[in-house]
Amino acid sequence: MTKRTVVLGGGLLGITTALYLAREGHAVTVVESESVASGASYANGGMLTPSMADPWNSPGVFKTLLTSLFDPHSAMKLRIKAIPSLSFWGLRFLRNSRYSQFEKSTLSNWALADLSMREMRALRDEIDLNYEQEFVGTMKVFRNQKGMDHALSVAGLLGEDRNTYSVLEPAGAVTLEPALADVVDQLVGAIAYPDDESGDAEKFCNCIADELLRLGADVQTGVTARDLVVRSGSVQGVVTSAGEIDADNVVVAMGPYSTKLLRRCGVRLSIKPVKGYSVTFDASGVSGAPRIPVVDDAMHAAVVPIGGRLRTVGTAEFTGYDDRLSPARVENLRKLLGYLYPSVESQVDTGAGTAWAGFRPMSSDGLPYIGATGVRNLYVNTGHGHLGWSMAAGSGRLLTDIITGSEPSIDPGPYEVHR
Repeated sequence: MTKRTVVLGGGLLGITTALYLAREGHAVTVVESESVASGASYANGGMLTPSMADPWNSPGVFKTLLTSLFDPHSAMKLRIKAIPSLSFWGLRFLRNSRYSQFEKSTLSNWALADLSMREMRALRDEIDLNYEQEFVGTMKVFRNQKGMDHALSVAGLLGEDRNTYSVLEPAGAVTLEPALADVVDQLVGAIAYPDDESGDAEKFCNCIADELLRLGADVQTGVTARDLVVRSGSVQGVVTSAGEIDADNVVVAMGPYSTKLLRRCGVRLSIKPVKGYSVTFDASGVSGAPRIPVVDDAMHAAVVPIGGRLRTVGTAEFTGYDDRLSPARVENLRKLLGYLYPSVESQVDTGAGTAWAGFRPMSSDGLPYIGATGVRNLYVNTGHGHLGWSMAAGSGRLLTDIITGSEPSIDPGPYEVHR
């Protein structure tokens, strides 16, 4: 008997889960309140980085957040008005910044991201995907030794068997990315991660949505999930703005908005929204444009080439669900282009760059929630924070294996809802 499965959320996590389930023979319906990839998947950083699997609540994060209250330019920014809404989540976030938990979360994140990269390669072999993908790796550049030492400690934690990387002198960084020549004297070194990838997440989601339609799935956009239908401890369907949909299984993959819907049936996830920003510039015709995604460790931000565009990305802002664009944040990202690539910035109309912000679903221990809930046939796939693009395909594959009873490729334990 064909299983009817409703996937709530049309972003990276929802759309990949829907694809794997459809390929397993499920009758899949995707429900998305706006358009496919309209949330945090729309204009994110574009980088798939198993190399940077460490969670944001690293040891010392308390000091970072405390000083951010008075620093408008802090990369990780805590807004005073958001403090009451964080409460117990914030205490857990800080408690999980102990090195032992940080180490555990980093290794578990890497395992999932590594699975995801393998699944991405398989998808490209099986489906005609065009999402402006690039396979030139990524690079982190450093303006002080302390930052470089921390990144090397994370690389060492993963180990060479998990993570290929090269330590570069400033001149070596310029050899890999000639656009850095103007700032070579400001760098102390760099780390190159050749196995990382990049691409346009929104285009990827729409490619997968097209494949879902080809497989006979139903992709409903502009439809809002309002409630879950639960009877005798089992989910039976979803109440939407377009009517009720019956279901044998329901997957909630709505990013930080998952929590409100799940709470109505007693499922509580330790997730809060963390706002990230990007500014995308037209770089067509730019001479000497960057060719590899580069993370500037001092600014905790990156410049990512995506097709004929350059996207500056960064910031982790704890501000609740306030979706307004902070002018200071946007200006920081506009300046980043010139800070990293002065010659390129002089050729780009930075005032015409398109600013965007989206909410990342951040769990209090830095690990996503993937798997079954306390309600029968109700599953979740959310909480990936800044690693959603890096983990998307692997998360979809893992959850599909859980739902279908197949043997998962990696241990699902670290990502369980009731961990």
